[in-house]
Amino acid sequence: MDRSELVHFGWDAEWATVFADVETSGVPGRISRVERGESDVVTENGVVRALSDSQRSQSSTAPVTGDWVVVSELDEVWTIDTILPRRTVLVRRDPGEREEQQPLSANVDVVFLAHGFDRPFRAGKLERFLVLAWNAGATPVVVLTKADLSDTEQSAELLGIVQAVAPGVEVVITSIESGVGLDRVRELLQPHRSGTLLGESGAGKSSLVNALLETEAQETQPVRSGDAKGRHTTITRDMLRIPTGGVLIDTPGVRAVGLWDAEDALYQVFSDITDAAAGCRFNDCAHVGEPGCAVRSLVDDGEIDPRRLDRYQQMIDELAEIEQRLVERERAPKGRRRR
Repeated sequence: MDRSELVHFGWDAEWATVFADVETSGVPGRISRVERGESDVVTENGVVRALSDSQRSQSSTAPVTGDWVVVSELDEVWTIDTILPRRTVLVRRDPGEREEQQPLSANVDVVFLAHGFDRPFRAGKLERFLVLAWNAGATPVVVLTKADLSDTEQSAELLGIVQAVAPGVEVVITSIESGVGLDRVRELLQPHRSGTLLGESGAGKSSLVNALLETEAQETQPVRSGDAKGRHTTITRDMLRIPTGGVLIDTPGVRAVGLWDAEDALYQVFSDITDAAAGCRFNDCAHVGEPGCAVRSLVDDGEIDPRRLDRYQQMIDELAEIEQRLVERERAPKGRRRR
């Protein structure tokens, strides 16, 4: 069967092999939006609206934008039968539940982390976004938006700060007014790669998407002049096809970035600290005053920012607390477990 239309959304030989192993009379497709128990699914014959609630779907995994699925039709009703195994999944801790995870998007190759020149930079927020991206198995790229609102000196200063917080991570400076940087974002989505866009409300995500699409597909809102904060203009996670190649998942502004099962990614983001820790006298050094602490020595010498070390330790404690809560929940009598 010719599935050339799906190729534009990331379909390849590997997905075809996975699909071939599924015993089904259904057809493959990719979820472009999930809302209220239903999903928009892109198939070779166009977009169908499929039921994805537990009563009608045979999948035990909740669908998320970016999932490749098998859908079937019965009596003019489409249903998601199977969610194909995810290559990558972007997950944070559910803001409303201390011990639950919340998938944000699936099967993405690159995570664009948007930050506008018109707002204060928060290193801790970027570090958490980086942990989410690496933990998903995707490649993070920092996108600095609204470059037209900054002069050369300010641009260089912010670029230096970001590079210090995210060493080795590509940084793209963009402006929808001049078009600078947009071609590089397009290149990162070719050929037929998938990206997702994360950032706070007002960071310029929707405007960036519209510029890449060359159309007003996403609604935009002005930010408050006092603190450059914006309102949520994107309320669902939408997968959009970029005319020059690839797809981009636009997401609502992210306020809370709780970590979930991300210890390895945390070590990667804070590799300067974890590498230095190898020189500590004690293997279980917590870097809070133990003798022979190599990390504290670098802090004292000014080579590691003490605020960065504090943020690292806070995230380590956060992950440990979640792990302990999960262990306690598993040990609790079934009648007393939270549902």
